[in-house]
Amino acid sequence: MILLAGWSGAAGADPLLEAVTLSASFDQSVRADDGGGRLEPGTVSFWLKTGPDTMRKTRFCDPVQITERGANNGGLWVDLPDTTPRDFRLGAFPAERPGRGLIAESDADAPLVVVKNVGFRADRWHHVAFTWRNSDTGRADGEAALYLDGELQGVLEGRQIAMDWDIGKTGIYFAVGYIGLMDELAVFRRPLGAEEIRRLNREPGLAAALKGRAKD
Repeated sequence: MILLAGWSGAAGADPLLEAVTLSASFDQSVRADDGGGRLEPGTVSFWLKTGPDTMRKTRFCDPVQITERGANNGGLWVDLPDTTPRDFRLGAFPAERPGRGLIAESDADAPLVVVKNVGFRADRWHHVAFTWRNSDTGRADGEAALYLDGELQGVLEGRQIAMDWDIGKTGIYFAVGYIGLMDELAVFRRPLGAEEIRRLNREPGLAAALKGRAKD
């Protein structure tokens, strides 16, 4: 199940159920600016079930990747890299610009949150969520955070995260090189709070209640 969820802001309502509306496309999570794009604050939430240490067939796999040009050129993603045992990472890489080259993943200051030896197993579901805010502001105030099974794993902050997307060419990709199961992939048009993410982890199937609320 895949859904795109936006925040209606209804006072007193359940922020994950009563006060949520669904968007028809990912484009509605990105605001157009003179033909370009600005990534609005948001959250991706999903469940995965995989054993990357025994099931892997590729060096890297990205359960979710949002980008126009590539993972390290204006990309927001989570992946399982070619480590043994496998780590799990959140990346928030700004786009290449004149005078600002690409940042290598090996750079000591690369915009990564790394969970060493994540320990995913093929017989167990895990909840993943990542949030972001303040992209494309022109200031070093960008933030991104990674949660696993309802617990905060790390935060990137004080970063200038400029995606510089052409919306018509930007996509959200899932299961890139991935072997396993995924469910309840949801894109929220605001950063969820820590307790909201813990609730999604505590109540599997909660996001499925949003499925019938899509707007044309």
